[in-house]
Amino acid sequence: MIVRTLQAAEKSDRRIVTENWESVRLLLKSDGMGFSLHVTTIYPGTITPMWYRHHLEAVLCVAGEGEVETLEGDRVYPIKPGTLYALDRHDKHVLRAKTRMRMICVFNPPLQGKEVHDRSGAYPLEAEEIEG
Repeated sequence: MIVRTLQAAEKSDRRIVTENWESVRLLLKSDGMGFSLHVTTIYPGTITPMWYRHHLEAVLCVAGEGEVETLEGDRVYPIKPGTLYALDRHDKHVLRAKTRMRMICVFNPPLQGKEVHDRSGAYPLEAEEIEG
């Protein structure tokens, strides 16, 4: 059994911080679950283009408001607490945070730990692992 607290993970190398967001990675590839689980905070007023060409992602908003726009099809969806979106087709998208947003994110295949977006907005398929 794996037991971790968000509070402890926030004080470890499982917390990854970028200009637009920070992500606390509670489950990673090394945990052997077949997916990774993250609590991600999107900073207010940010615009983040993303394209997970190597990963599928499901996102549940638990706090804050914003919108996600698909770049192929030009659809804009409002995001608020209780909204789930799933990038089941490796969708190119842009996330706009109106307020500070708190998201629960699941990735398949699982992230290894230290991933940040590359120039295309994707995470690399292989990255530096976080131990423990």
